[in-house]
Parts: sequence; structure tokens; C-alpha cells
Amino acid sequence: MAVKTTQNFQWLNYHHLHYFYTIAQEGSIAKAAEKLNIGQPTLSTQLKQLEESLGKPLFERSKQRLHLTEAGRIAFEYAQQVFNLGSEMVEVLQDRLQNNRMHVQIGALDSVPKDITHKVIMQAYKAGNCNISVVEGSGDQLLRELENHHVDLLLSNYAPSVDFQSVYAKSIAKLPVVVCASEKFKHLKKNFPQSLEGQPFVIPTVHSKLRREIDHYFQVNGIKVDQVAEIQDTSLQTLLGSEGVGLIPVADAVAKKLTKEGKLIVLGTMKGVYEEIWLMAANRKIENPIAAQVMKEFSLS
Repeated sequence: MAVKTTQNFQWLNYHHLHYFYTIAQEGSIAKAAEKLNIGQPTLSTQLKQLEESLGKPLFERSKQRLHLTEAGRIAFEYAQQVFNLGSEMVEVLQDRLQNNRMHVQIGALDSVPKDITHKVIMQAYKAGNCNISVVEGSGDQLLRELENHHVDLLLSNYAPSVDFQSVYAKSIAKLPVVVCASEKFKHLKKNFPQSLEGQPFVIPTVHSKLRREIDHYFQVNGIKVDQVAEIQDTSLQTLLGSEGVGLIPVADAVAKKLTKEGKLIVLGTMKGVYEEIWLMAANRKIENPIAAQVMKEFSLS
């Protein structure tokens, strides 16, 4: 004789959870209703039903903005994981079904030497049949994209902060930095680095770690230079350097390529100054196998 069993299982309405998640992100029912394209009364009702099903208030009302309660903060963290995982599942399935090619999305700070990005791309092609997208941007922006699984791998010239707990990184290069310039500055090779005194420089922007190391180098050596431009994009730095606008500090690996192409000459090495390059990925429930292999095996050595 069959025995029928029952379970005391509470169903969660994921539509209601999505509405709550959007309200928490937007900070008000009015803004969330506009984003979701539904009426405010309907949205308020759905939120109330979710709070009743959970037996806890999720928001505190304060003037015109809603603030999460302790229960709301817990619910928001779980909702974030739920919807991130859902997005990840859709992206992975679409990637694997599209033309039998895995889609690998690589983020790269515009300050990372292009030849390193190129080597990561070639490593991905070597790892398997794939289609690659490369996006550039600021560090925090791309780290958020990585955390939210919109980017599979990230190249950066600084390690992630503790704020990005799901991101892990490995150092793939520590490159000595040299000063390059057009031919008209070749006389500065003599008596380097003191010869740099008062010379025009195209340097990285203040938020980069390399910029801080360069500033420290000048300070230690008692050198004052003329900062004619602050630019993070390495391609633009190279272009201005080759046109004689100013001297540029670049990683020696990049300098070798530039000198071989006849664009610039090396004036000297900035002793003790290095550009460290990091390759990053984020913890995922469903791994992109090609990205995982690149993360495991890639090395510049």
C-alpha cells in the first residue's frame, strides 16, 4: 500500500521577490514602478504580499525614501544571488548554444598594455573554440561587471580591494618601467635620470598605482618635470610620445615593441618602478570553461 507524504514547504513568489529587489535598488516605489512599467498601487500590494508571506517588514519608511530593515537586508542579499545566478545561467546557456562557440568576455583597463590583452585573447583561442568580446573602462566599473558576471576575465594594473569579495586575482607580470621618447630627446640618455629635470612628460592619471610610483621616483631622485598631459590610455600616450609632445614612462615589454617599430627610443630605466598586471575572475556557480582555463594557465613567463 502506497503511503502519501506531505511536506510543509512554503513557496516563494519570485515575481514578488523581483519587485522587492527592484524597489530596494531604486530606493522608492515610484522609481521602481516606473522602471518596471507597472502602477504604484499594484507594486505596493505585491510588496505587502511578500512581507506578509515572510512575516517580516522589509522596509522602513523615512520621508520620501525607503530603507531596508535587517530582514530586508538579508532578503536583498539572497535576491541578489538569485537573480545574478539566473542571469548567469541564461548567459552560459546562450553562449554554449550559439554556433557551438563559447563566448568569452574580457574586460581590460585602458591602462593595461595592449600586447598583454592580446596575449590573453590568444590564450583563450588556444583553450577552445570561442568568440571573444573585449571591453575597456575604469577599474571599479569593470570590477562590478566582473562581480555581476557580465565579464568573465579582467585585466588590471592593480589588485581588487576587499570590497569585491567574490573576485579573485593573480599577478601575471611585474614589468620594469622605462622612459621612452621621440628621437629629438635622444640627448637625454646622457646623465639619466637627472637629465629629465624640467622635461615635458605624458604620464598616467592620478588614480593609477603606476602614477604614484612615478611620482615617488621623481621625489626620491629630486627631479621636477613638466607634466604636459595626464592620460590613462596607453595607445594615446604612445601617439603623443612619438609626436614629440613629451616623454612617456612605459613597461619595458611595451617599449621593446615600440622601439622595434621605430616609433620611440628608450632613454633609461626607472629603477625600482614596476607595473604589476593582474588577471581576475569571479566566483561563479557555472564556470565558463575557457575563462577558467585561461585563469589557471595564463602566464607571461
